[in-house]
Amino acid sequence: MPKKLQRRIPAPKAAPGAVATRPAGGGGGRSFSFGRNRVTAKVLAEFTSQLAVLLNAGIPITKSLRILEGQMPQGGMKRIAGTLVDDVEGGTALSEAMQKHEAVFDPLYTNMVRAGEAGGVQEEILNRLSGFLTQSEAIKSRVKGALAYPVAILVVAILVLLLVFAFVIPKFRAVFATLGEGNLHWTTDLVINIGDHCKVWWWAYLLGGVLLVVVHRLLMVKVMGYRRLMHRVALHVPLFGNLVHKSLVARFSRTFGTLIQSGVPHLEALDILNASTNNEHMKDAVSDVQSSIREGAGFAVPMGESGMFDDIVVNMVDVGEQTGELDRMLTKVADRYETEVDQTVDTTFKLIEPILLVIMAVVVGFIVFALFMPLLTMMQQMSKR
Repeated sequence: MPKKLQRRIPAPKAAPGAVATRPAGGGGGRSFSFGRNRVTAKVLAEFTSQLAVLLNAGIPITKSLRILEGQMPQGGMKRIAGTLVDDVEGGTALSEAMQKHEAVFDPLYTNMVRAGEAGGVQEEILNRLSGFLTQSEAIKSRVKGALAYPVAILVVAILVLLLVFAFVIPKFRAVFATLGEGNLHWTTDLVINIGDHCKVWWWAYLLGGVLLVVVHRLLMVKVMGYRRLMHRVALHVPLFGNLVHKSLVARFSRTFGTLIQSGVPHLEALDILNASTNNEHMKDAVSDVQSSIREGAGFAVPMGESGMFDDIVVNMVDVGEQTGELDRMLTKVADRYETEVDQTVDTTFKLIEPILLVIMAVVVGFIVFALFMPLLTMMQQMSKR
């Protein structure tokens, strides 16, 4: 990395009329929206990659933006590219122009672009950003793809149960009426009572589920204690907790390493990390590292004491700090943990599928047993006569 990149990068002045709104969270795997300017992470990664290619070919920034604006389909990114062209042609720096669209270009993105402007390696920084966004989106897509089959099984199971309670059980109930309530097996009574209860109170369960989601979202936004509790639960929930933890460590390492490679000073990089991290416990870990750096200490000790990083990560960071290759070590940590995230996704969802199938088989089997038990009793009584 050229030494000229390592100098402190001055913060840009706010553009006239710009609204400085810093988003609460960020990340390469999310969708961005601000009014009509909705941009997905995939579109943003493609825009970044194409801009890097044009700049690398020696085309000036204004002409490159104009080319991209012309070839993009109608949508949020095309409109944003048009405003970027106008601002840059008016003498505004690209990073400063991007700050007007913080719902699309988060602090991580704009700070890296500003680092490229300060160091004269804009195309290299944009290439790194493109790779970062593409990799983050790939992890998110992989998790979504792995979730698709278990979710489909769960939805089918719920639909089957609803159909059974709505149409099958009422048919059988007419038959059971000839036997008398006292002759019904306890499993049959249970299934019939559950069906009757659901037919009367289904609206309450539906409304309760909607209210639960709404209240949960409000509490996550408004109540810090509740948010911290939910983030703690997410780290320890069976099967998924390990996946969440490894994803957080991988993202921390990839983001921090990318920012340092781009010439962003350590404290500024940690500020950006804090702004782009959603989990409160990872935010605490980043804040501890910041305090340690301000006091003249190193990274390794507060990282180890935070409980968010294992010994391997702490030791690799310690070695990188001592050798002056912290960015390279963080990249290695990110590579390792991203590989582990992929493996954990495969293992976790391969385990979930048979568990869901077994649960579905047990529930349906219980209902079938409950419905046919009185019929078998009736047949036995008839044969005795």
